[in-house]
Amino acid sequence: MRLLATAGRVLSQLRRDPRTVAMMALLPMLLVGLFAWIMPARQFDQIGPMLIALFPFTVMFIVTSIATLRERTSGTLERLLTTPLRKAELLFGYEIAFGLVAVLQAVLVVTFAVYVCGLDVPGSLWVVGGMAVLNALMGTALGLLASAFARTEFQAVQFMPVFVFPQMALGGVFMPRAQMPDVLSAISDWLPLSYSIEAVQRAATNVTGWDLERPLLILVGVTLLALLLGSLTLPRRTP
Repeated sequence: MRLLATAGRVLSQLRRDPRTVAMMALLPMLLVGLFAWIMPARQFDQIGPMLIALFPFTVMFIVTSIATLRERTSGTLERLLTTPLRKAELLFGYEIAFGLVAVLQAVLVVTFAVYVCGLDVPGSLWVVGGMAVLNALMGTALGLLASAFARTEFQAVQFMPVFVFPQMALGGVFMPRAQMPDVLSAISDWLPLSYSIEAVQRAATNVTGWDLERPLLILVGVTLLALLLGSLTLPRRTP
C-alpha cells in the first residue's frame, strides 16, 4: 500500500506539471519525426526502431533524476522517510508511476513513427512498443540511481553524458557492434543500452526465442539492480 501510495503521489505531482508531461509525451515523437525528415525512407526503416527505444530511455533518465533530486533538496524526501516508508518502496513507487507514463509514451511514439513518419516494421508493433516501455523503465531506474550522486539539478543533467552518451556511441546505433574495434566491442558488452538496442532490432525484424529473450532478461536485471542500488545509496537529503 505504501508503494502504491507513493506512485499515486508522483502521478499527482506530474498532473500539476504540464510542461514535464508534455516533454515526456511529445519530445520522443518530435525527435523521431526529425530523423524521419532528414533520412531517406530505407535508412529510417533501419534506424527508426532503435530511436523508438533510445529517446524514451534518455527522456525518462533526465526527468526522474531531476525529480528525485528536487525532492531531496526541498526536504520532501527527508520528511517521507520519517514515516514507515522505506527507500526501496519510494524508488519502486517512482518506477510504477513513470512506468504508466512510459506506456502512454510508447503508444504515442510508435503510432507517430508508423502512421505519420511511415516507419515500416516487419516485426510486431506490440513487441517494439513493449521494448520502448522497457527502455523507459530502465532509463527511470538509472536516473533514480544517478540522482543519488548529484547535489544540484545541474549536476543531475551533467550525468547524462556519463550515463547516456557513451552508451549511444557504443550501443550499435551508429555502427554495428560487431564492426567496432575489439576494445570498444568489449566495453559495449557491459553497457545496458547495447542490449536494449539489440533487443529492439531483433523485435523489429521478427526474431523470437532465446535471441530475443536473452537481451530482455539482461534489461530487466539491470533495471532491478539499479533500483536496489539506488535504495542503498540514496541519501535522505542533499547537504
